[in-house]
Amino acid sequence: MKRFKFYSLIFMFMAVFFLGINSIAMAKSQKLNAVSFLPKDHPLCKMIHVWVDRVNSGCSEAIKIDWLGGGEVIPGSDQAESLQSNIVQVIFNPTAYYAPLAPEVNAFALSKLSMSEERKPGGFYEYMDARHQKIGIKYIGTWLYDPFYLRVNKPVKTLEDLKGIKMRTSALYDRFMKKLGMVPVTVKFGDTFTSLERGLVNGFGFATLGPRSWGWLKNCKYIIDIPFYTRQNTLILMNLKVWDGLDKTVQNEIMDITKKFEPEMEAYFKEQIKEEWKKYDEMGIKRVKFSPSENKKYYEAAYEAEWEDLTKKVPDLVSDLKKLTGN
Repeated sequence: MKRFKFYSLIFMFMAVFFLGINSIAMAKSQKLNAVSFLPKDHPLCKMIHVWVDRVNSGCSEAIKIDWLGGGEVIPGSDQAESLQSNIVQVIFNPTAYYAPLAPEVNAFALSKLSMSEERKPGGFYEYMDARHQKIGIKYIGTWLYDPFYLRVNKPVKTLEDLKGIKMRTSALYDRFMKKLGMVPVTVKFGDTFTSLERGLVNGFGFATLGPRSWGWLKNCKYIIDIPFYTRQNTLILMNLKVWDGLDKTVQNEIMDITKKFEPEMEAYFKEQIKEEWKKYDEMGIKRVKFSPSENKKYYEAAYEAEWEDLTKKVPDLVSDLKKLTGN
């Protein structure tokens, strides 16, 4: 009986001890709220789930990222300021949405380097990380690969045919569309299908994945088969003070996870894009190309439009940005 009581006391002591240790670990675990500019179930957000799960698993004793949702939680254009104010601690956001805070971030879409090339010492990653820190944000990595294309609702044979076409736009496409003589029209994401259906716009710009499943291609059967930006501008960003407050080992773990994640993410999306093009063909989407000289002019117009804008807004940075992006 005495032996039973002795072991019972030992068991109780161990239980209290390990509960205490667990409580301390839980107390150390910091909850980081996150939002994305697209809904969590969006096909372009598939790999965000992977990154969040890996960080939560690898850094479970220090942090837990709670991905709350997309624009229904905080509108995409307001997410960067919410990050700066520490209302949320992590965002998955395109640079076009917060370019007013740092115009140079628009150079992401202009990069002609791989993400691993960008991460070389003294390269584009380090440069952009430093620029983000000036606005209180830590640049961690990229969560999406998917080139951009224009779609229209009528056949076009030359660049001249694009002039005057009303296009649903976003901050990323405006200058390119105007350079080609198109008419950019700002339409809320959720109103795009209706705007296409009613003829309020005659086309749109977007990545490969998404428009088919939303029905946007019902009235846009022509895709200009010239990707004008292959480097996505969608980044993983963290509040800088929160980042600086993390233990160095946790910071290193997050960066190691991200460096391994990016090539896997790119490979995943390339496979998805390949399958999506098959579905485009099945539904009769016509691929449009112009003459070789006009194809070149079309492609270069996308870059010229953005470099011209950056020259106006951050003239002292353009030379470095061109070198760092492989232009």
